[in-house]
Amino acid sequence: MPERTAGYETDRPDVQAHVPREASSILELGCSAGALGAALKERAAPRPVTIVGVELDPGYAEIAAERIDRVVVADAESFLSGPAPPEAPFDCLIAADVLEHLVDPWTALRRAVELVRPGGKVVVSVPNVLFVGSLLRLVRERRWPREDEGPFDHSHLRWFSRTDAEDLLRQADLHAIATEPRSTT
Repeated sequence: MPERTAGYETDRPDVQAHVPREASSILELGCSAGALGAALKERAAPRPVTIVGVELDPGYAEIAAERIDRVVVADAESFLSGPAPPEAPFDCLIAADVLEHLVDPWTALRRAVELVRPGGKVVVSVPNVLFVGSLLRLVRERRWPREDEGPFDHSHLRWFSRTDAEDLLRQADLHAIATEPRSTT
């Protein structure tokens, strides 16, 4: 289990800020070690909140299972192609830095959105490959970096610009789109 502290194993205050405080049921795709879910549970206390996580890495899932209500050890696409979990529908869906790792993020997001109750909220975070710092690096180095984490994570299968990300959301029938640029570099 690699340590990926830049985003995967943190409580992601940037994502928390977009999760409604009144959400009582949350589905988190790619929950990693459950730090975000644990922070959301703590924030809601003493009000109960049910958090279901989906995590591919069994080591992360084992840790997450101690912090959130339920963890499904599976890749997000397999999980979403199966039956709806018994906790559905959810008040909030979180897909923070997971969609770029999927073969077909368009279908996965569309299926995930079907698990959210009408009026629920969807919080998505994807790295913007057209961020000026990333572009300058590409021009300067004249090659595509392959790293353990961040915008050039070697496990990314897809890359999104802001426009691509907004198109991804719209094709999942999400239309009240707000973007918040953020840099980790």
